[in-house]
Amino acid sequence: MSEAIEAEQTFADKFPEEARIVRAALLSSFFALALGAIFGIIQTLHRTDVARIIPSTDYYTVLTAHGVFMVISFTIFFLVGLFTWAVVRSLDRPLLNTKITWTWYGLMAAGMTMTGVSILAGFVDSIDMSADVLFTFYAPLQAHPMFYAGLAVFIVGSWIAGADFFRTWLAWKREHPDERIPLQTFMVLTTMAMWYIASSAVAASVLIFLLPWSLGLIDQVNPTLTRTLFWFFGHPVVYFWLMPAYLLWYTVLPKIAGGRLFSDPLARVVFVLFLLLSTPVGIHHQYLDPGIAEGFKFISMTNTMFLLLPSLLTAFTVVASVEYGARQRGGSGLLGWLTDLPWRDPAFTGMMLAGLMFAAGGFSGMVNAGMNINYMIHNTIWVPGHFHLTVGTAVALTFMAATYWLWPQISNKPIYSRPIGLFQVVLWFIGMALMSNAMHAQGIMGVPRRTAEPEYSGFDYPTMFGGFEELNIQIAIGGTLLFVSTVLFIGNLVLTMGNPKVSGLAESLPPALSGPDDAPRVLDSLRLWVGIALTLVVLAYALPLAAIINRGGLLGPGVGTYPVWLVSTLDALAGAVTPLVGAVGDAAASLAEVVR
Repeated sequence: MSEAIEAEQTFADKFPEEARIVRAALLSSFFALALGAIFGIIQTLHRTDVARIIPSTDYYTVLTAHGVFMVISFTIFFLVGLFTWAVVRSLDRPLLNTKITWTWYGLMAAGMTMTGVSILAGFVDSIDMSADVLFTFYAPLQAHPMFYAGLAVFIVGSWIAGADFFRTWLAWKREHPDERIPLQTFMVLTTMAMWYIASSAVAASVLIFLLPWSLGLIDQVNPTLTRTLFWFFGHPVVYFWLMPAYLLWYTVLPKIAGGRLFSDPLARVVFVLFLLLSTPVGIHHQYLDPGIAEGFKFISMTNTMFLLLPSLLTAFTVVASVEYGARQRGGSGLLGWLTDLPWRDPAFTGMMLAGLMFAAGGFSGMVNAGMNINYMIHNTIWVPGHFHLTVGTAVALTFMAATYWLWPQISNKPIYSRPIGLFQVVLWFIGMALMSNAMHAQGIMGVPRRTAEPEYSGFDYPTMFGGFEELNIQIAIGGTLLFVSTVLFIGNLVLTMGNPKVSGLAESLPPALSGPDDAPRVLDSLRLWVGIALTLVVLAYALPLAAIINRGGLLGPGVGTYPVWLVSTLDALAGAVTPLVGAVGDAAASLAEVVR
């Protein structure tokens, strides 16, 4: 038996070049995580008035850096690394051309470096460059052109990554024409299809409006239009971050629990639903925007509620899979099987706690999605409390926990300390529970978000689930625990990289109890689902966008739909062409007289 384990190959053994790419992407992700954590603790202690090491004028630079490094760089670099592993592993074939793979990685790294430099330059007064536009970088806030150019390069890199995954799958399909798409590859392809649809809007916003505006090529933009294009992208990007976590919950978590996935068909249905429903809902972020009709907002709210379905299906499937694993390990009873799960494994415990926190985030998300009750918490600190449960825990904690299982597979190096890993994931859960709970409570009190000074002169917040100051202390303690947890994770990983390579680390993923043959083949029809997704997007956004442009102009009120630098050129051309046209007209009239 031991000889068989020794002979089984890890991912790094079978695909060494692809393993290098995965490691590079994950290390870039964790570098962004470390930067984001530093800015996060500075922001937390400043806002709660516990420790102020920066002037309040720099708070928004810190807030922008925290948001961009955490929710764009950390998440998406991890995603492309994980997806590279998932596609290559599930298809059991290497990428077609790793030069292309290194190209998209290089573009993403270069783009994020450009964006990061433009943000960090805001701390240096002698450099005429800043990008204090927060993660939600729509107008009227304006950043340095390098910020937008870097984002454009980063997005293009991610598009090429998606093309790389599709090319590898098509090559596999030619060799296996009658086989179903392996589940992990199916999850990757549907996620990237959704990303192409969603990111097209923010790419258009950046390239057509924001970048030319920051360069001075156009005089102004339509803020409502850029906000709408951002939220066209801004809500589905949440699922772009979540779907890799779902991939891990569906395919890796049951294995660690000692069992296997309960239902492959249900997993495919969930990812199809996310492809269809993630994008046509972004207007629910704009309930208080006066430039959008209430009817369009109501449609968006209705669409948003349908997203509960894939989340509930996931809860059922993942819990059923974990319970099966526990019973395979000897668990019994109605709830007694819970004690037979591998709670000492940081990968398992971290992902389970992440899923539990995601359920709480779902409840607060329903408040955000409802038009009437959203008015109560709109633009309050409730909103960051919500997305720290979803992106900040369901995604981030899953990614960190999964690394304890994945890193040995892509490096042949055992984790330095699993007890430290276990303590780290539990500490993250406790820290986030404290911080997010206090944020939600302060949001109900009306405490604003996106401000360095949440208190107003002559105004006292009502007491609710504790006073304002008490909740501030809770936020500060929670944020500090999260920072310590991040340091432990990064330190554990760095020490792991110093470990010698060993054999016997290979982990295989067992097939599902209900396999792909139990699902209708139409689920694998990506063209069909992409076509329906595009149709739903057109139905949801065509009329609102047309109304916004009709009311406010493509580039804002009173501005033509062309760059201002063309005005003088067009005037000069008109001045030169007018006499010529007149002369041609006179000549034509004379010729007509001669002909007659």
